Amino acid sequence: MAQPPNIDGVLIQWGDRLFYPGNRTVRAGHQPRLKQGARQRAAAIRQRIEATAIRRAPQVMVKVTGGGRGMRAIAAHLRYISKNGRLEMEDERSEQMRGKGALREIADDWRFGGSYIPDVAERREAYNIMLSMPRGTDPLSVQWAAREFARVELTDHKYVMVLHDHQANPHVHISVRAESKHGKRLNPRKADLHRWRETFAEKLRERGIEAEATRQATRGHSRNYEPIWRVKAAEDGRLRTHRPVSKSNAPAKDTRAEALRAWMQIGRDLAATREPRNLRLAASIKSFLQDVPAWSTKERQGPARVTSAPDRARINQVRDAPLDRGGP
Repeated sequence: MAQPPNIDGVLIQWGDRLFYPGNRTVRAGHQPRLKQGARQRAAAIRQRIEATAIRRAPQVMVKVTGGGRGMRAIAAHLRYISKNGRLEMEDERSEQMRGKGALREIADDWRFGGSYIPDVAERREAYNIMLSMPRGTDPLSVQWAAREFARVELTDHKYVMVLHDHQANPHVHISVRAESKHGKRLNPRKADLHRWRETFAEKLRERGIEAEATRQATRGHSRNYEPIWRVKAAEDGRLRTHRPVSKSNAPAKDTRAEALRAWMQIGRDLAATREPRNLRLAASIKSFLQDVPAWSTKERQGPARVTSAPDRARINQVRDAPLDRGGP
């Protein structure tokens, strides 16, 4: 009789691919030897699987919406996010302020507090970041989590944050000076944005808010979102907008297929242990995969085709296979 799989090793091996980008390639039939702390890591991945596949936890959004090339653009953005000083602003020292006078003081501090920032500059001297949660989330918890996020990720930088709770989804705007007090410049890349989402979600959970930072491919999604200015204009009724459309290029399909493979491997190995707890989680994974439009036999995104017919046939073959060790 075959030995049941080492489920902690499976969770670490395949869960890394689902939840942590840029990890090693998994070799078929190979399980890493568990090191110290592996059980805690496996438990953390199990929690993320449960949050994604069972509870369908709300996803955080962290987005760089632009940045100012010079003090004129930076000051204009500060006026915009603060509604010309009417909304409360908070800086990196946790000082709260309002009014046009406060805006002028911030602009002078940023202009002269480090390398001089002219009215118009060739390089980006500030970054505009938006942290958001879905409708119904407590705005003060979003603000608290954004504050803690900034303390971790924007250390040594000047920044101003403003809570917007007057729209459907509570969100916080952060304008951060690109140059730190040590002269190091902020230059966020894709890996940084993923880490920022993880940090924001972690801080929300510390506050008691269910939140996840799962990648789109892990959830079976791969969408092109419209620029933030178009979304805001549509919310104000000044512009018509369209629903996000799924990416249909080969890399996007391959990424979704790899995520599906990881989900199925975890589900099969969980079921092979025959332990009630693992069987319940395996069943939840299968239900989750059947509910994801890109991995479902039914088209649930309107007329747009998520994948071609041959691609869907292969996905359905894998998805509908029994969750046991004899699956494809």
